[in-house]
Parts: sequence; structure tokens; C-alpha cells
Amino acid sequence: MYTLGINAAFHDCSAALVHDGQVVAAAEEERFTGIKHGKRPVPFTAWQLPFNAMDYCLAHAGINLADVHQVAYSFDPSLLPHDAVNSSGEIVLPLEPSAHEKPQDGGSPWDPLFLCYMTNAPRQLVSAAPLHLASRFRGIHLDTLQERWTFLDHHLCHEASAYLAAPFESSAVLTMDGRGEGVTTSYGHFSDGQYKRLKQIKMPDSLGLLYEAVTHHLGFLHASDEYKVMALASYGKPALADLFRDMVRTDDEGGFSLHMGDLTERLGAPRQRGEPLEQHHMDVARSLQAVLEETVMHMTEWLWHQTGASHLCMAGGVALNCVMNSRIARDGPFDCVWVQPAAGDSGTALGAALYQDHKSRQGPRRWFMEHASLGPSYDDEQIEQTLSLAKIRYRKVSDPASVTADLLTDGKIIGWFQGRMEFGPRALGNRSIIASPVDPDMQGKLNALKDREDFRPVAPAVLEESAHKWFDAMGKSRIHAPFMLFVYNVLADQAKRIPAVRHTDGTARVQTVSHADNPRYHDVLRAFEQRTGVPVLINTSFNTRGKPIVCSPRDALEAFFTSPLDALVIGSFLVEKTG
Repeated sequence: MYTLGINAAFHDCSAALVHDGQVVAAAEEERFTGIKHGKRPVPFTAWQLPFNAMDYCLAHAGINLADVHQVAYSFDPSLLPHDAVNSSGEIVLPLEPSAHEKPQDGGSPWDPLFLCYMTNAPRQLVSAAPLHLASRFRGIHLDTLQERWTFLDHHLCHEASAYLAAPFESSAVLTMDGRGEGVTTSYGHFSDGQYKRLKQIKMPDSLGLLYEAVTHHLGFLHASDEYKVMALASYGKPALADLFRDMVRTDDEGGFSLHMGDLTERLGAPRQRGEPLEQHHMDVARSLQAVLEETVMHMTEWLWHQTGASHLCMAGGVALNCVMNSRIARDGPFDCVWVQPAAGDSGTALGAALYQDHKSRQGPRRWFMEHASLGPSYDDEQIEQTLSLAKIRYRKVSDPASVTADLLTDGKIIGWFQGRMEFGPRALGNRSIIASPVDPDMQGKLNALKDREDFRPVAPAVLEESAHKWFDAMGKSRIHAPFMLFVYNVLADQAKRIPAVRHTDGTARVQTVSHADNPRYHDVLRAFEQRTGVPVLINTSFNTRGKPIVCSPRDALEAFFTSPLDALVIGSFLVEKTG
């Protein structure tokens, strides 16, 4: 039985395919179109479906849409306010929705447009595929597709992406994002193969929307640049923490309410894009981060008391805040914390497919998420065809890991393209830019190469078996962090050896690499250690400013030749710049 999951409602549109409990493929639309996040989260884009991502998933399995037994869409339009529909079954959409006041229930005057677009998603799927992909989506009648189609609660998909992917038989579950159909936060418990939802928080009370609003106030792009605010927070002081505590008020039942008000009145004039970052902006970011951590710690304490679980798994866009995750793991009540690597909306396609499959089979889980390598791969023949077509000089190497380690030791910055593309926002060693952490100027070089803000840190990848010798393992015997979703303190006696990856607060967002999960990447780290004594490399995503992470060999070549990268190791081939 094949189950196709689709996320298309807001941003980070994506698709995932599950076959009898096993995840076959998952990918985000942005990687195929070159449009960051796939689309902006506005009502006019709700009609767009991730045709390229769906096409990839189906092609990887060697099937067409007609062969799919179930389609699960990670948003349920029936949960939107139905005063948008009159007695004749027609939607009521004002000519100028934004001129109307927002509904008291936290909805939007644009909800009728959302309702219309998403209700008609099955029709869009069978009749509006791009011409070059259309053959994959032919051969199925609308009535048949609608029989196989299920709209699922957005937060249920976030929840399932966590508890059905985490390596736990029992866990507490916490999901936090901007908004779903009207819910912003969910608490639950997975045990004995069953999930019980314990509590939800609804609009307008939303940690995700608060973080978005402050991101916008600080001159960054909301629903996109929240991670920049998290990085900026390390440079500030929590001088405005009491103000944010007044905005986010916790209660005795593990919940919170939001009292944001006008941010200009409370925080001063908003920073315009491109203006200098001042200490006040850094203090705003730090204060927001502090109160976010305090609030979520309060939530997890309540959840632990309710469930008695030893493990916690999380999803939703707020769970991409790796500083918060580390606070929960270090100071919270749970023995182990697992975060869905595609915690944002892209992961709801995976959650939708896993949930619908699990519900239909009514059997035990057959898969958990050991790695995120679920996207397209290209063999050496396909890669060489692209290299030859581009008429560039290249050579095949018998030991890519050794050749790459030599270049890294010489201070070169490498585009590293291997295996299946990662699912989620992190490059984890298959579509990465890698460099030596030994050079203290390397962070600045990489930020300049990618045209990033100079306060942004770069992350280390480290041999899993050596990680505890370089980073504070928080009392554990080893560090297991394959998805780069937690920060760890760099050990004081090692800090001078890897200065490029140590953030201003002494931490680093660590990725551990095991030979079992990624042997070729592990080989590079091992070879670099043999040359330098350091089992650590800088790993940042293989993309240029404003572009998503590369997907295909052609994407890799375009990024390579439009940036100051020194070399590209793509499959078994090496491309270097001359002159």
C-alpha cells in the first residue's frame, strides 16, 4: 500500500511517500524550482501543489499517481470557520478582504480563499500538472482520487511526524508552530502504538507568530529568517525579558497566553532591512529567546507530569530553535529529547503519510528516522553527463575522501555533493559546503562566500565516536546529534583548535556523523583527522544567498561557478577553479 503525503497550505511545500510503513522518499518543492521555501505563505499561493516533489517521490518508487492507494493532505479546510460558506455551498469572499477586521476567533478574512483553494486540491492534482510532469499524474479519475483523499489536521501531521519517526516506543509529544487551521500548540502522549492528545492552544496565542513578528520588527523576513534572530540573540542581554514575560503569560495548566500589543510602541521603531544592527536589536533578540525558553520549559514540565514519559519528541517550526532544544534537553525533566529534522511545515507531508499509513495498517511501526537522506541521488554516469555537457574540466578520483581532505587541509572551501539529498532545512553531509575549522577566519570567509550577515555562526560536523572529546556531552558518555538540532558548549581545552565553529557564546550547533549513516562523509572527517588531528569540519548548506540547497548536479555547478568556492567534489569527480 502506497500513501502519498502532501504539504501545500502555507510554506515549505513538500511531498513524502510511504510504502507499507516504510518511508520511500521525501523532498521539498523548493529544491526543484529554486524558489526558497517553495512559495510565500500568503492566500494567493495556497492553490500551488508540490508537483515536482510529488513527481520525484512517485518516480523513485517507479509508480504513477494512479498506483497510490491513499493521499493525505496536511491541512483540513473543514476546520476553518464555516461562516465563509452560505446555504448554497458558495464561499463568501469580500472584494477587499484585507480591508475587513480580523475575526475574533483568530482567523483571517482571507480564510474563504484558503478554504476554496484547499478544498479543490484534488481537482488541481488531476488536471493541472505541469506539461513536462503530466504523464505521472494521468490515468486516475477525480472520483477515484477523492475516494483515496484525506484532509488531515495540520497539527496532527506535525505530531505524527514526531512520534511515528522518533526511535521511541513511548514518548511525550509537543508541537509548536505559527498556526494550523486555528491551533498553534499541541501536547500529547504516544504509548502502546496509540496516540492520545492531551491539550491544545489556539489562536491568537502562538509562540511561532510572536517569533515571526519580532523577526519582522528586527528587519528580517518573517516565516523565513527566524534562525537569524536566534543567532543574533547570543550577542545581546535579556534586558527586555520582563517586557516579553508580559507578552507571554504562562498559566498553571502548562499553557500560555499571548499579549503582544503593538511592537513599535513596546520595542521602539522597527529596524529597516539593511540598517545597522545596534545593541538594542541584539537585546530584543536575546530577551525573546530567553522568554521562549522559559515558556517552553514550563510547558514541558507540565507535559512530563501528565505523561510520566522518559522521552520527549517535538515538531513544528518552533522546534527548529536549537538553542531552546538544548535547554530542554539539558535542564528539562525528560531523559531524552528527539526533534523531527524537518520540524517545519515540510515535515507535515511526512507526518501525513506516516499517520494515514499507520491508521490503515493498524500494525506496528516498521520504520524510524535514522537519517534524513530521502531525496534524489545521482550516480556517476548521470553526473559525468552533466559535467561533459557543461564543457568544463574535471577528473575522476579513486578516493574522493582522501583528495577532499588534502584540499581542506590546504584551506580550500569545498562544495560536497554526494548520495541522496537531505529532507528538511539542514544540509547534513550530502549537499554541503565544507571547510576546515582550524582557520579562525573561516567563518568570515564562508559568510562572505554566501553573502550572509557577519554575526551568523557556522556549524561543526564531527565524528560521532569523538564528539564527546570536543564538545560538552551534558553528562552523557557520548553525543548523538545527527540532525544538527542541538547546541553544545565547545570544551575549553579544544576551543583554540576549532575557532571557526565556536559561536560568541561558546557554543556550537553540532552534527555527529556515524559511518553507518553516512560512510563517505565519515571517511572525509576521518581523513581530515589523520592530517590535522582534528575530527571536525565546518558544514554549511550548499547554496548561495536567496537560493535553496542544491538538488541536482546542474544546481551544484551553477552554485559552484557563481560563488568563490575553490573546488567541487561531486560523486567520484573533482572540479577545480583555475587562474
